[in-house]
Amino acid sequence: MTRSTLTHLECGKCGESYDADRLMNLCPACNRPLLARYDLVKAAQTLTKESLIEREPSLWRYEEVLPVRRDDACLRLGEGWTPLVQAGGLGAAIGCANTYIKDESLNPTGSFKARGLALAVSRAYELGAKELAIPSAGNAAGAMAAYAAAAGLPAHVFMPADVPMTFRVECKILGAAVTLVDGLITDCGVKVREGAQKYGWFDVSTLKEPYRLEGKKTMGYELAEQMGWQLPDVIIYPTGGGTGLIGMWKAFDEMEEMGLINSKRPRMVSVQSTGCAPIVRAFEEESEHAEMWQGAKTVADGLRVPAAVGDFLILNAIRQSGGTAIAIPDEEMITHARTMGQHTGIFPAPEGAACLAAQIRLLQNGWIQPEESVVLFNTGTGLKYAHLWA
Repeated sequence: MTRSTLTHLECGKCGESYDADRLMNLCPACNRPLLARYDLVKAAQTLTKESLIEREPSLWRYEEVLPVRRDDACLRLGEGWTPLVQAGGLGAAIGCANTYIKDESLNPTGSFKARGLALAVSRAYELGAKELAIPSAGNAAGAMAAYAAAAGLPAHVFMPADVPMTFRVECKILGAAVTLVDGLITDCGVKVREGAQKYGWFDVSTLKEPYRLEGKKTMGYELAEQMGWQLPDVIIYPTGGGTGLIGMWKAFDEMEEMGLINSKRPRMVSVQSTGCAPIVRAFEEESEHAEMWQGAKTVADGLRVPAAVGDFLILNAIRQSGGTAIAIPDEEMITHARTMGQHTGIFPAPEGAACLAAQIRLLQNGWIQPEESVVLFNTGTGLKYAHLWA
């Protein structure tokens, strides 16, 4: 058995509690995301700064605050413990010396999605799911297909018909059944729900089950550990479904409760594309929820999410942290991918390049000060988007 201290599930909206060992999607009471809760007093007894020194270099090092109970259900492909690169050359070029890049492109399947799907698929497998399904603009589908293959579970992927060929090929090679849908990821989500009702598939959509969030939150744990348990002044994060941003915010609360960090929090910056910016619009309008974005269009497939089920959780994290939300045009993403690549040796996905573009904007308008420490998240490899630069 692992040392998981999972106790129950709690609705992020209405606060209702549920049995953690039931295979569940959204809160039955209000149809909002469920969050995993832990016995953090118990977790703190073994999850210590000293104990971590000896642990495996993967996200499973934080097992006390992860939901999988059985060792044999922990699907391992080398996920997590990605490098935090001190980008001195880039920092000098843009006038912000303490610039870091958390390079998630070195995860299995080339993106941060491996974190979330490692946990979602492991836990679904542990709780008896027989077949899995996901709507995806690309990277999440590849990650789900990989972990489903590791578990020996059939995987059904629904993708917009215009996603880059690389994403489709990846899923097929990993054994998933791929269906292309004329429309956006929200239209793919409708197809997944229909299949789940008809065939009993388990839906692992973003925040439609509780455990993708748990995998993504490990980015927050790693960041704290890699920075000597002192969080940066600013985190800049590309936001589609927003699970990573919500997850890191949850991680910071858990770490403080366990005595690993103090109460200082980074200012969280949500970055979207000008062609699909529902969170930015809601932030600017001071709304609690983000309305569906009509006509979503961007080269950054991970940002082409016109409606996020966890919109209120994303907006809460931004506001509680004193953060902001900013939309970047596709042209700037493509330009700044080259800037990042030439100064760091990291070939970013357009979503990662969008974070650099946002940092430059925020430095120019004084929202970020030149001496502040800033962490950019490169959420995937630019190799899957080679067509953009060819």
